[in-house]
Amino acid sequence: MDLSRYRNIGVSAHIDSGKTTLSERILFYSGRIHSIHEVKGKDGVGATMDHMELEREKGITITSAATQVTWKDYTVNLIDTPGHVDFTVEVERSLRVLDGAILVLCSVGGVQSQSLTVDRQMKRYKVPRIAFINKMDRTGANPDKVIGMVRDKLMVNPCPLQIPMGREAAFEGVIDLVEMRAAFFDGEDGEVVRYEEIPAQYAEKAAEARLFMLETLSMFNDDVAMAILEEQPLSAEQLRPIIRDCTLSHKIVPVMMGSAYKNKGVQELLDAVTYYLPSPLDRELSAMDNDMKPPADTSALQPGWNRVPLSSDPSKPLVCMAFKTVVEQFGQLTYTRIYQGKIIKGDSYVNTRTGKRVRFGRLVRMHANSREDIESGEAGDIVALVGVDCASGDTFCAEGTNYSLESIFVPDAVIRLSIEPVKRDGADKLGKALERFRREDPTFRVLTDEETGQTLIAGMGQLHLDIYVERIKREYGVECIVGQPRVAYRETPTKKVEFNWKHKKQTGGSGQFAHIVGYLEPLPEDSVLPYEFVNEVSGGRIPKEYIAPTDKGFQRGIVKGPLCECEVVNVRMVLQDGSYHDVDSSEMAFDICGFDCMRDTLKKADIGLLEPIMKLEVEVPEEFQGSVTGQLSSKRGVINSSDTNLGTAVISAEVPLSMMFDYANELRSMTQGKGTFTMEFSRYSMLPRNLVDEVVEKRKKEKAERLAKA
Repeated sequence: MDLSRYRNIGVSAHIDSGKTTLSERILFYSGRIHSIHEVKGKDGVGATMDHMELEREKGITITSAATQVTWKDYTVNLIDTPGHVDFTVEVERSLRVLDGAILVLCSVGGVQSQSLTVDRQMKRYKVPRIAFINKMDRTGANPDKVIGMVRDKLMVNPCPLQIPMGREAAFEGVIDLVEMRAAFFDGEDGEVVRYEEIPAQYAEKAAEARLFMLETLSMFNDDVAMAILEEQPLSAEQLRPIIRDCTLSHKIVPVMMGSAYKNKGVQELLDAVTYYLPSPLDRELSAMDNDMKPPADTSALQPGWNRVPLSSDPSKPLVCMAFKTVVEQFGQLTYTRIYQGKIIKGDSYVNTRTGKRVRFGRLVRMHANSREDIESGEAGDIVALVGVDCASGDTFCAEGTNYSLESIFVPDAVIRLSIEPVKRDGADKLGKALERFRREDPTFRVLTDEETGQTLIAGMGQLHLDIYVERIKREYGVECIVGQPRVAYRETPTKKVEFNWKHKKQTGGSGQFAHIVGYLEPLPEDSVLPYEFVNEVSGGRIPKEYIAPTDKGFQRGIVKGPLCECEVVNVRMVLQDGSYHDVDSSEMAFDICGFDCMRDTLKKADIGLLEPIMKLEVEVPEEFQGSVTGQLSSKRGVINSSDTNLGTAVISAEVPLSMMFDYANELRSMTQGKGTFTMEFSRYSMLPRNLVDEVVEKRKKEKAERLAKA
């Protein structure tokens, strides 16, 4: 296969920007489906890529769905991702394996909170993108404002390649600034693209917009700068390679526009995908060689010293990544991106995480939830394996190759609930459901409360956990009792404390002896690691073999803090001195000593509580702006900005998660059902001292009640 004509792309955006509607049109115009169905459509069928019953009911995308389409003589692997922040891991793992992306922006809302999150994810994996300003037919459509927001909020260089002909209800098509021609979309479903000369009323505006496009490109290309100075015309054939180079090097973001719902502009966007987004050959790929040994002198060792380049060559040894798993009735379905080499059905490959050989008995190509069997897959392709037991992020290699691909970034869970079946006979089914969802979704955690034996589930937000509880009911037939949502507080020391701790036990026979001296100090709030251990012991005061067990004991001591048994973070333990006994000292003695020392020292460290702060964006009609803002302030919220646009107020704020439970119902009643909001985790921040006692008392009361029940 010709990899230069392959495109692996994702469609990402803020919730309700029209991603799934756009994906449906791409499937239709490429001939993959033969009729268009809408999200929450009146025909009850629902969009192709929203294949789960829950997705069709709620009108939101919950899981990413993959398909392959052919556009002209290009093959496009397309992944439609969720817009809601609670399912952000679906976007994360899709972008990890994709070569390019379409960032969909609403022509009225512009760059919204989840647009910023998606942009961060694209930058993290260095994914070039095209921005598509959708919903140009909506009242209040303002592409110029959206382009300004792309520049100011996303901190990138937008380069509009089109201007609209009309806006809102008068939107009739687009003007292509590269070809300098007008595109109209005729036929019942906009399937006939008609190209005409630019209408006279748009000629002057098109000339200005083309000059702006050329000036943007001239900042990165001398040929364009020279052509502008010498007033030389540039053809589409000359411009496209320049736009492509600037896009791939992240110097610009091409901007297209249209209305997916009204079937306008989608074919032009597909053309832009083939012209400007990368093929697998355009990406610089690398992996970590697990067999490479570090040099004797590690002082000058650079990060990534063991990285080796990968080549999109099917004749080289296989390197592929399992980026998404779905546990089904007849075994696991594993979505896989092939980076190098070739997968052949029936052959065996090595999972480099476990070191085990695995036979790939069945290969399929996915189209939403339907599949077609294939015999092989080559470098650059995205396929699915059936019946292979592995985890998200695992690397598979041909025998003799021991590479690991960089894994997927997984954010921490911020909310947890207790869950138990209504009937005892549902316990086994609940266990199977939780194990399945834990394996499929790295942000979904299953924990056990050691004291009460209760099962706890943790996730990215209330909707995230609500969806899983609903899926357990529908897919496994288990009704569940769900406890009150609990905030995942963290405990942290606020002052430096010195320690001098001795563990001595003599009970006949060999005893236990360990003695450690040093100090505990808080790490900065923005510290990357929650715990740091520094060994400053000199002169063999504590033998080397006892240092690691002491550290292990310290780490066991921060699992539950002294205030309300939450995880302790931002701790630096500095071990400076100590002593040992030739007979009675052991690794276990120093482990116990470290644990007891940590528990005692934390009590003296003036422990504070950290609470999760959420980034909130609320959209309400202007008349409710004052009451919504006032209520957020009463929830200890900090209002960052408040803008109004055509009667709609957009309020951006930061609010503690503990104050946001049931906010959906509060907002609905306050705005007569017209308000919407999105919320995502921002950071942990110190809980005010006057509220700490309240939280601690509440946790103690909850614990007493649970113990009484047990």
